[in-house]
Amino acid sequence: MQRAAAACVTSVVALFGAPMAASASEAALGLPALAAPPAAQVALGRALFFERRLSINGTLSCAMCHVPEQAFTANELRTSVGMEGVSLRRNAPTLLNVAFVQRLFHDGRAGSLEEQAVMPMIHPDEMANPDLAGVVLRVSTWPEYRMLFRRAFGSGRPTARGMATALAAYQRSLLAADSPFDRWRFGGHPDAITPQQQRGFELFVTQGCSSCHSVGERDALFSDQRFHNVGVQMRSEASRQRDLRVELIPGVDAVMTRDELRRIGVPDASDLGRQEVTGHTSDARAFRTPSLRNVALTAPYMHDGSFDTLEEVLDHYRVGGWQADPRQDQRIRPLPINRDERDAIVAFLRSLTSPRLPDCANAAASRRACGPTR
Repeated sequence: MQRAAAACVTSVVALFGAPMAASASEAALGLPALAAPPAAQVALGRALFFERRLSINGTLSCAMCHVPEQAFTANELRTSVGMEGVSLRRNAPTLLNVAFVQRLFHDGRAGSLEEQAVMPMIHPDEMANPDLAGVVLRVSTWPEYRMLFRRAFGSGRPTARGMATALAAYQRSLLAADSPFDRWRFGGHPDAITPQQQRGFELFVTQGCSSCHSVGERDALFSDQRFHNVGVQMRSEASRQRDLRVELIPGVDAVMTRDELRRIGVPDASDLGRQEVTGHTSDARAFRTPSLRNVALTAPYMHDGSFDTLEEVLDHYRVGGWQADPRQDQRIRPLPINRDERDAIVAFLRSLTSPRLPDCANAAASRRACGPTR
């Protein structure tokens, strides 16, 4: 499967080439300036994003892993579910503010949103199409898309490049900033966050968290856009050797031994992270630094969804990650913080939630339906 995924990357890069540069325009508070994508391309991309018929058997859409009502991730699942129920290796990252991500996927195998957008369509475990040509041919038989393509590109004939451009445009429209933290740091509102949250930000900086989750003077992406091994993958592999407590129904659980789990399931696939892209052993188990914007909405956490809460994430760093991993980033060291200080950092992280989520990302609260509009 890794060879098939690598072939997918090569074919898509050949088709779409280098990333597109965006021109500057007015930005949401806390984010760098970014051009607004063309509205007609966004509309087409949105329709494609919810379109199950893009998958080989008409069952999967982009929105089924990146659920708009759940901040464009999937809160119930540690890792995504693919074609015919196969468990994928990795957690679905949020698409909020994905316009600013330089290399896409947890391992950075795509260099632009245009490349990324079509890779799941031809991944054997995701939408499982054998090639993009077949997808384009199928879309060309759907009359409702002709006008959308004509409005977006001047021609009603679907193309792979047009689909990728439109999906990328839709994703670039998913901006979510102007958080309480932004108003406090960049907007000149000293009371926008609480004293506890201010203390949490101070600890976030002094304890070195901002060396990877960077904060600038005028904006903050909360990511250095690099790849780091923070010990999570080897920790998860070690935990799989232990018995597992499973909740059967609320309030009733049972313990399953590893032998029992092996009899009813399939072995967990290995994951070398960035090394699978570069081939360098120095990149073993390294994954892209995610942004922390809206992080309170995007559980579970880490590339494999192995932490359910922000408190668990901080506790992982409090003990110095997983020091049994010889390739863990040397900057990961035990954090000398107590429980109250940990809770202050968590409170700060919650202040990064935008009050204005894009599209239908807040549909659950208002009970609005979220789906395609054409």
